[in-house]
Amino acid sequence: MAKHEDNPVPIYETLDAVYGGGSQLEEARRRFDDLRSKFVELFGHPPEVIGRSPGRVNLIGEHIDYEGYSVLPMAIRQDAIVALRKVPTQNILRIANTNHHKYPSSTYLADPNQVLDLKNHQWSHYFICGYKGFYNYVKLKGMDVGQPVGLDVLVDGTVLTGLSSSTALVCSSTITIMAAFGVNFPKKEIAQLTCECERFIGTQSGGMDQAISFMAKTGCAQLIDFNPIHATDVQLPAGGTFVIAHSLAESQKAITAATNYNNRVFECHLASIVLAIKLGMKPQEAIVKVKTLSDVEGLCISFASNHKSSDPVLAVKEFLKEEPYTDEEIEKVIEEKLTTIFSSNPIYMDVIKVAENYKLRQRAIHVYSEAKRVHAFKDIVSSKLSEEKMLKKLGDLMNESHYSCSVLYECSCSELEELVKICRQNGALGARLTGAGWGGCAVALVKESIVPQFILALKERFYLPRINKGDIKKSDLDLYVFASKPSIGAAIFKL
Repeated sequence: MAKHEDNPVPIYETLDAVYGGGSQLEEARRRFDDLRSKFVELFGHPPEVIGRSPGRVNLIGEHIDYEGYSVLPMAIRQDAIVALRKVPTQNILRIANTNHHKYPSSTYLADPNQVLDLKNHQWSHYFICGYKGFYNYVKLKGMDVGQPVGLDVLVDGTVLTGLSSSTALVCSSTITIMAAFGVNFPKKEIAQLTCECERFIGTQSGGMDQAISFMAKTGCAQLIDFNPIHATDVQLPAGGTFVIAHSLAESQKAITAATNYNNRVFECHLASIVLAIKLGMKPQEAIVKVKTLSDVEGLCISFASNHKSSDPVLAVKEFLKEEPYTDEEIEKVIEEKLTTIFSSNPIYMDVIKVAENYKLRQRAIHVYSEAKRVHAFKDIVSSKLSEEKMLKKLGDLMNESHYSCSVLYECSCSELEELVKICRQNGALGARLTGAGWGGCAVALVKESIVPQFILALKERFYLPRINKGDIKKSDLDLYVFASKPSIGAAIFKL
């Protein structure tokens, strides 16, 4: 039997395979009917294919996927859907959104080689990421899909920022384009492809969001390993539920990349090179061979074993100083200028331009300790512990993870801190920021039995003051805080 990740993206002719039954199916039917009628209204013909990709919540394992470490996310029911039709008679891409007030329409040439204007960020760039990636990939595979033709595209999304809304759009765009051209690939290949697609927008994505988008299964979180991509089902204890709550602080990952997300990726890269040199590698060799902290973990563990330990953090504490490093201090260790080493990496060059210093020790400790927590989480779930003890231990790990993200990785914000605190005060066994941070969402582990009153407490204590200030509408509250069980992955509909 083929492994889950070796199967292609499923193609369905009905919605119930993805949306189940009852009110959820009814809601999905209305949404898809609306999408189709708006498509006809806008473009004068119906779509030929619709692709969907879910948002995700990462339960544990933050900012470690791009360092080569396993993560533990689950898909949520909210998703991005993309309706599309090929128009051979035109050579433009017309891209519209059902929420056109917030996301205005755009037109692009049907040119897979076009360069995105990253200084002028548009939501539709995420579709173009999938478009460029698709053509790159079929070319790499030696497949002929003919000359680029016009496309009419309509997007509808229910995924909040912080729950991988941009990735959901890139993934659904890519598979919809693929389906329109009659091609499909194994899920693990598309996960890798869409990870590379997102780099067109200027963020150094690590691959978690794309992998869970394709590998997700109803009822299970997934332990996702990289190099190669592999997913293992993780059955969560029945007595616990995850409640997701938006901080109402929006993290513009693509816009703040140089100071936030890509800055951390770069700090980890520098930490790994400096560690490698301190642990005996020649500077030139370290610069060429070492890219991530997982590349030097073996050296760190060898050092720790001399001190009767297997913890890589021991080496970090020994060889990386607590105070931030300047460019000059790092250049002294690596015996070369940062601008010379990374001259061909525009993303890193942007970081170097604006960074005042680099906190190597704190970032490395976070990555190594967070990687350990992911496996501890999986071990607890598959242990023989009573459900009560299991939930308590999982909650403790989530709390430790939040502390590490907040204090060592510094990717939290005041709204997330307030939200996490309110979650814990109102019965959450554990609560943490989830996703890239600097805004976005928190996830809380809550006993099933108290979910309704827990959500009510969050509404009263966190959201009500913001409704009173006019920041959000009361009618939108259920979008911002909801309970979620693991949901199904990406799919293509030919309805």
